[in-house]
Amino acid sequence: MKKYELAVVVSAMIEDDARTAVVDKCKALVERFGGKIADVEEWGKKKLAYEIQKMTEGYYYFIHFEAEGDQNSEIESRMRIMDGVIRYLCVRQDEA
Repeated sequence: MKKYELAVVVSAMIEDDARTAVVDKCKALVERFGGKIADVEEWGKKKLAYEIQKMTEGYYYFIHFEAEGDQNSEIESRMRIMDGVIRYLCVRQDEA
């Protein structure tokens, strides 16, 4: 299994409970496709580099997990249509 990091930017315009639900959905999505979550980092509310959907701020989360290589395309396709997610990026972490 390879190590991955899923960076998720969640809309700052939704309530705290809804934001927590979005992050829980992201974690459940990773687990549903065979990933094992190591940890979740919350960086909090940050200013975006550029305006996205008329928003200038978002909440940043980083989900570290292990999975097989062929599962990432399925995770990314589901993240693309998830409500509350402004942007996402899934990258493989190099072995140190």
